[in-house]
Amino acid sequence: MTVITDEVLARPRALSGVVREALAGGAPTIQLRLKSASARELLEAAQTLMPVVRSAGALFIVNDRLDVALAAGADGVHLGPDDLPVKDVRRVADARSGVADTFIVGYSTDTTDEAARAEAEGADYLGVGAVYATANKSDAGDVIGLKVLRRVVKAVSIPVVAIGGITPERAPAVAKTGACGSATIGAVMSAAEPAEAVRELLLPFGGTP
Repeated sequence: MTVITDEVLARPRALSGVVREALAGGAPTIQLRLKSASARELLEAAQTLMPVVRSAGALFIVNDRLDVALAAGADGVHLGPDDLPVKDVRRVADARSGVADTFIVGYSTDTTDEAARAEAEGADYLGVGAVYATANKSDAGDVIGLKVLRRVVKAVSIPVVAIGGITPERAPAVAKTGACGSATIGAVMSAAEPAEAVRELLLPFGGTP
């Protein structure tokens, strides 16, 4: 499971506080996503949040920006269709001493063809959706539903993380597609109790309460 950050949805609470609660609930991965932030602002946010994430034993991924991910020493980067190609990001990571074997590259897609290509180019996992309608990600694309998600899962051998409108109520149906987990924004960032929301989202995928 990946918890994706959103400062607006976290308000009036501090983003770091919501992240701490999500980690307390067992979130294994935090993805830093601040769409309106400059590279400098994103780096500063990464440098603030990463020690919190690492102290919980979780992974820290930066959305879109390879340069910020590398500068911050993050565990990886998550790319979309408008970002650098997976193969080029993998080449850059492989060229950096100490990074090649551990740097994680994720990729967002909603088709089996793109999924297969991303896997061939070196993606470690896929974010697939939007499975359900969502207002929290303006670039989420069309709703693909569970059937397309299931087809993508079957088309690749790398892990698939479902994204888009995933709530605790919908998570069991998503888990039945073979997806390894979910990536969520609003279901955790706007939750009154982020830790409990994380626990409920993890359960259908084999997490513990």
